[in-house]
Amino acid sequence: MISIGGENLIDLVSTKNDKNGLPRYIANPGGSPFNVAIAAGRQGQRTSYLTPVSEDALGCLIAERLIESSVTLAAPRVHFPTSLAVVSVTEGIPSYAFHRNATAERQVSLQGLERTMATDTSLFHVGSLGLIDGNDAIAWESFFEKCHNQGIVTSLDPNVRPGLITERKKYSERIRRMMQHADIFKLSDEDLAWLYPDKTLEDALRDCRADFGDGLFILTMGGDGSLLFFEKIEVSIAAPNTNNLADTIGAGDTYMATILCWLMESGLISHSDFSKIDKTALENVGLMAGKAAAINCQRSGCNPPWREELLNI
Repeated sequence: MISIGGENLIDLVSTKNDKNGLPRYIANPGGSPFNVAIAAGRQGQRTSYLTPVSEDALGCLIAERLIESSVTLAAPRVHFPTSLAVVSVTEGIPSYAFHRNATAERQVSLQGLERTMATDTSLFHVGSLGLIDGNDAIAWESFFEKCHNQGIVTSLDPNVRPGLITERKKYSERIRRMMQHADIFKLSDEDLAWLYPDKTLEDALRDCRADFGDGLFILTMGGDGSLLFFEKIEVSIAAPNTNNLADTIGAGDTYMATILCWLMESGLISHSDFSKIDKTALENVGLMAGKAAAINCQRSGCNPPWREELLNI
């Protein structure tokens, strides 16, 4: 089982203006960890989503998308409202404004997570907004460390949202602490630049890898492809050509899910199993993850491919 934690919300994505010049919006279920969950479920892995989902009408959209993507809702539904993200897309690149005070996805506690996570979980992934601040961030960090200490493979993707971070030092310190308990760490070049400011990409990458350690480290760079590192192995993957780009919403999450699914399918579900990772395996999974992300980018919003689509590439 892959268990996944972190925010769920509704993306209100801007489309063309109406005849009065006012923007139109399409409501899409979203949130980085939510996207990872549906992408993993669609690729055929047993996937459980730990974060509470609202009982309101928007929460029903979120729950339906998870269920139709073969994801199990582990937590009970709650009465709190659904978080919102207003998404403006310019030349395919999204920008976000979030509204998530006292919402359903923030109703997280360490005790609740311990009750709801399946006992057969082999891999736990978390990231993004839930790690920024508040009691939920404290709970996610504590639970992440506990999972790692229990021998569960741990995966972290900060997916930094600078506009929501009011205490930069406190947030950065939390991410660095969690890196010490992560077996898999993925971030984008934009995340890297924010977490390691005033450095060249090369220096920031070197310092970040040193802080992380010897696990599986992944840097995504949009149209410039991705870099994968494991111990002394380094792999550079070119971005696939993407025809008919719709937007890049959920591309990194689809990439992340493909990595997690590969680990499960390859039987790399313990710390000791990672010793089996070699350069060829990293090249193959990097290519597959890039192709999955490219398929997603040809569709509006986060709409990851199903397993059959990937197998038919």
